[in-house]
Amino acid sequence: MSWLNALAETSRSGLKVERKRLVPLVALRGAAGLALVVLLSLNLFGPGVAASSAFGAFSAAVATFQRSWRPRPLLALASGFSLALSTFLGYVCVVHLWIFVPLLMLWAFAAGMAWAAGPTAGIIAASNVSIVMVTVTLPGSVVSALGHAAVIAAGGLVQAGLVWLVPIRRWGAHRDALADALAAVADYARRLRQDPVADFDPEPLMEARKAAVLTPGQARRRPVELRGPRGVAERIRPVLASLADPGLGVPAEGPARERVRELLYAAGTVLDACARAVRRGQPVRVPAATKAVLRTPDTEELLSGPPLRAARRLRALLDDVRDTADPSGGTSSRVPDDARETAAHGMPAVTRTRTRAPLSQQAAGIALLLRLQLRRNSPVFRHGVRISVVAGVGYLLGSLLPLGHPYWAPLTSVMVMRPDFSQTYARAAGRFTGTLLGVTLASLVVRLAHPGTELLAWLAVLCGGLMYLLMRTGYVVAQFCVSMYVVFLLGMAGTDLEQTTLERIGLTLVGGLLAMLAYALYPAWEAPRLRGRLATALLAHTAYAAAVFRAYANPSEDRSAQVRKDLLAARDSRSEWQEAVEKARDEPVRQRGLSRGAADDADEALAQIARVAMLMEAHLPGRGSPPVPPADRLAQALDAASTRAARDLRDRTAPRWDAVRAALGNWDAAGTGEQAPPDRVARKGAGMLVEALEGFSTALAPPKRPQEAREREKTVRVPSVEEEEARRPRAG
Repeated sequence: MSWLNALAETSRSGLKVERKRLVPLVALRGAAGLALVVLLSLNLFGPGVAASSAFGAFSAAVATFQRSWRPRPLLALASGFSLALSTFLGYVCVVHLWIFVPLLMLWAFAAGMAWAAGPTAGIIAASNVSIVMVTVTLPGSVVSALGHAAVIAAGGLVQAGLVWLVPIRRWGAHRDALADALAAVADYARRLRQDPVADFDPEPLMEARKAAVLTPGQARRRPVELRGPRGVAERIRPVLASLADPGLGVPAEGPARERVRELLYAAGTVLDACARAVRRGQPVRVPAATKAVLRTPDTEELLSGPPLRAARRLRALLDDVRDTADPSGGTSSRVPDDARETAAHGMPAVTRTRTRAPLSQQAAGIALLLRLQLRRNSPVFRHGVRISVVAGVGYLLGSLLPLGHPYWAPLTSVMVMRPDFSQTYARAAGRFTGTLLGVTLASLVVRLAHPGTELLAWLAVLCGGLMYLLMRTGYVVAQFCVSMYVVFLLGMAGTDLEQTTLERIGLTLVGGLLAMLAYALYPAWEAPRLRGRLATALLAHTAYAAAVFRAYANPSEDRSAQVRKDLLAARDSRSEWQEAVEKARDEPVRQRGLSRGAADDADEALAQIARVAMLMEAHLPGRGSPPVPPADRLAQALDAASTRAARDLRDRTAPRWDAVRAALGNWDAAGTGEQAPPDRVARKGAGMLVEALEGFSTALAPPKRPQEAREREKTVRVPSVEEEEARRPRAG
């Protein structure tokens, strides 16, 4: 993509406004906390302290809206106290430019590196850099610095207290995550009716798994319907795929296929009912007709072999998910025998609570992440360097310009910069547009209405509440509300509104241009790293498949934990790969040997590899089943071949799977007599896996160019008539 097209695409993305489900009560709670802090500070300490306290309350409420599974009061407290520390340092050092600029750059670098811990940490850290710059407009001393830091911390305490005292839809985010996972599996079941090899996006299951990580206190208070359905949904998904797949016994058409379609539709209905029950905290209501479909004896007559075992297991798991998703205690307290059998092959029948690590272990983990990112080619490290340099240069540039308020330009840069190209450029366009509209409208209100200090405070609270309500609809809308909020807040503090309006518009443009220029000069493109990320995803997917084959080779050993671990690693790697592809498509650089079509085909091949392993996982043999020694040899060949394939992929050559094909050939040559069911399933899966691996290599093979084909045709000489006569055998 050219630079012109990339700028156009990212600008449109930054100006996009979407329809989202609004949460007015949560926005009202945040606005109430903001009003309480601002009006109380205004009446007790005056406009200056009120403006300072407003930043703490505003940012603390914004932190509670971030997509994080940590307790919301904790996010508000972390934001409030970190802002208080930043405020104190900014007030103490601002009088010495030679101290303040290095402090600002150090704080900005730390904020950039905070993205290693996740987007929520990065956003809160960026707010800290902003508060270092914004509060320097107020007169400062050590005593006043402590005072302003205290009121900002108080703003965070107020917002945290409101979240704790006025809970709105308690456990709502966790309920939505689990309900979305159940609904995604239900949709998958319905799609399998028409497309037996349909792909499944595991993102809802991944989000539900993240939501299931709780503190010990949360684990004790968690509603009963949030304790088990996720694990059952994880086990239902491969059973659905194995039941629908025509390669495992059910023909593409006929009575057996119709029976499978009925079972899949019934499974989708049950899972949807469980999703509604979890989301609303109500009993599970399944239609009687659906129950009849699941209990009919026709299944035993029409299905046999692996499909029949999958149908029995599906019925047991659906009973299990109904029991665990019902807040009233479920329709049955028994654990079906098939569910126990499934637990022996996969996750336990009751999902184990995943508690969050202690704070000391979390700090050690974050420190390790930061150390791993301290390298020149790391996108997070490059982001830290960019944001640090731009903050320092922007502040010095603003100080040299005869406009006053030197923080507007670096403030814009810090708030719009992200570790990737598309978000940085999109946010720059959205921030400038929203700022232009918001400042203009707020300035017109102030000039025409001449509101007093208290009315300006109320207008600022109103704009803050609108921002909380509409922030998820688009960045440009959020910046429109924030710009009006800042204008009213500074007007309450007594800042020259006319001067602020002109400076904010002009310096916001300068800050956005600085951010865009910094990324252009010191980028962290995803496109050149696509082959490396694809190689990592390939290794993770083949490791998952190899773990499943080893479970067939040694049924006496419990390998469910290793299979589960490799499955999660494969999911994470594919998610990172897909995210990298999406980022690379917006970048104005070539993808260096990996075209968009090749990336899409490779992603489909990865999905097929994961699907084959998932189908085999649905039929893992029990501990008393006979071993399948060829499966272990195939797993060893797959490990060795995938390591070489990853190296070939990074070297821009198509991977080869000769060793895996040879192991499959030896498997067929050694096969004698009638095979046991695990052997048949494993052999069928091995053949499907080789096809998926060949498809992966085909996706990455360089296309044959027409010119090269013509050159090859020229080199093929047509023999003459005399030569043909000479080649013919002569009689006698």
